[in-house]
Amino acid sequence: MLDQQSRSNLLYIKEVAAFIKHHYRHFNAAALIDAAEAYKAHLAAGGKMMVTLAGAMSTAELGLSLAEMIRRDKVSIITCTGANLEEDIFNLVAHDHYVRVPKYRELTPAEEQKLLERHLNRVTDTCIPEDEAIRRIEKAVLSEWQAADKQGERFFPHEFMYKIIRSGALKQYHQIDPRDSWMVAAAEKNLPIIVPGWEDSTLGNIFAAHCLKGDVRHVHTVRTGIEYMMYLADWYQQNADGKGVGFFQIGGGIAGDFPICVVPMLEQDLRQDTPLWAYFCQISDSTTSYGSYSGAVPNEKITWGKLGAATPKFIIESDATIVVPLMFACILAD
Repeated sequence: MLDQQSRSNLLYIKEVAAFIKHHYRHFNAAALIDAAEAYKAHLAAGGKMMVTLAGAMSTAELGLSLAEMIRRDKVSIITCTGANLEEDIFNLVAHDHYVRVPKYRELTPAEEQKLLERHLNRVTDTCIPEDEAIRRIEKAVLSEWQAADKQGERFFPHEFMYKIIRSGALKQYHQIDPRDSWMVAAAEKNLPIIVPGWEDSTLGNIFAAHCLKGDVRHVHTVRTGIEYMMYLADWYQQNADGKGVGFFQIGGGIAGDFPICVVPMLEQDLRQDTPLWAYFCQISDSTTSYGSYSGAVPNEKITWGKLGAATPKFIIESDATIVVPLMFACILAD
């Protein structure tokens, strides 16, 4: 039984989806519809779906739609950058302290310096407040790092984030409805998350600093990217039978490049018969050019043993912050 808020949200989603289906008929708009319908068909047939998050989708507040996708079992596993992992939680506890700079293109170097002096770290038109977001999360996660270090335990980056969410340590700081946090939804579902290159994140840098200071004695308290690939390989082997696992890629970069390689790794390096990815869609503003993997057309992935000739393939060349919520509305409307 849906509560009043859920019923209202569903009605809103259905209205948005109806608008899209009526107006989105050609070009990238039509590709959005085709990809959404194929996504739904894949799940309806019993398949599973990986969603990958590049860029600053969490700071763009994708949780407003992604959280509901997770709750409704439209996402089976997520791969994201370390930035997306932490920035959803930054937004959860510091939303009211964020500063938006609509005319960011016009900022002078001196104005950028003033933002730094106010401890505001800019991501396009949005500034993340260091004290209320980054340092607040640092304090909470440091205690978990140190506890694991003391016990000789090791966990993945996303597992440490789940710990601070589940402990209630952040509850007093919530500044948005937790229903709009995709990390809260993921923690409730215990959703598998892969975070390649976590070291290239704010909390990754902070963890290195605490290791250098001796606050954390063992650098391997946080498990590594190679271990993530092994974890993903095990998950894929357990879930790729039947209708298989689809791949929904938001943006490019390591969030997409890393996980898609699990299939050729299992097939070519471990010599194990492995089903290819069963669906592929990428939303990206990267254009096809010399040597650009993020901008490569999906068919290039056939030559690397990632997709098959018959795999449903879609590419939507547009701004993910615009396209993804609309596509999710189409998927959630049913």
